[in-house]
Amino acid sequence: MKFHIPISNFLLSFFILLLVSCSSKTSIKSDAISSAYTQHIMQHQKEYMEEFIKDERAPLREGDLKDVHFFPANIAYKCDCTFELTPDAKPFELSTYSGITKPFRQYGIATCPIQNKATKIRLYTSLRTIAMPGYKDYLFLPFKDWTNGEDTYGGGRYIDLKTGDIQDGKVTIDFNKCYNPWCAYSDGYNCPIPPVENHLDVEIKAGEKMWTGKKKKAK
Repeated sequence: MKFHIPISNFLLSFFILLLVSCSSKTSIKSDAISSAYTQHIMQHQKEYMEEFIKDERAPLREGDLKDVHFFPANIAYKCDCTFELTPDAKPFELSTYSGITKPFRQYGIATCPIQNKATKIRLYTSLRTIAMPGYKDYLFLPFKDWTNGEDTYGGGRYIDLKTGDIQDGKVTIDFNKCYNPWCAYSDGYNCPIPPVENHLDVEIKAGEKMWTGKKKKAK
């Protein structure tokens, strides 16, 4: 017995199979990218925590690291942003949680697509460290968001960038790499307070979470 499929049904079946096949390949590729990215972020977090052990000034020691937590890596928070330099920005004194101030200047403004919303974020240069070896091209991004005081440290979080990260008016800001200021773990540090213009009207469920250890006292 032979089965005859009308040509229109045959073509329809063919295209459905083709779409399923393409979708499957796309899914496999997407999973591979996601897995590689997760590994990259996990390695970054490992190196970040190792720095606490290496740096004698750091507030945490090896036994404290069990209380350091991170959101799962989420590539959606790796944002490709446009960037505008602000060369005429005037120096200003940025307040810290210890009460002193530090001199900074706005370097430029990034506009990032966060949760389908164009969000402006200011990047700064420290006028104290700009002349120090290794810090000439350092950019500082302090920010607050809706997670502060709930999932993350109430005083905001930081991201480190370099001027070389900005190419052709674009910069990638990866919030999966944001971290807590040392003031989140102990008093006795001069941690800059994120300026009001960097209080973001979104949730950033990426990067370092609130430390769950007991806050330390200054030595």
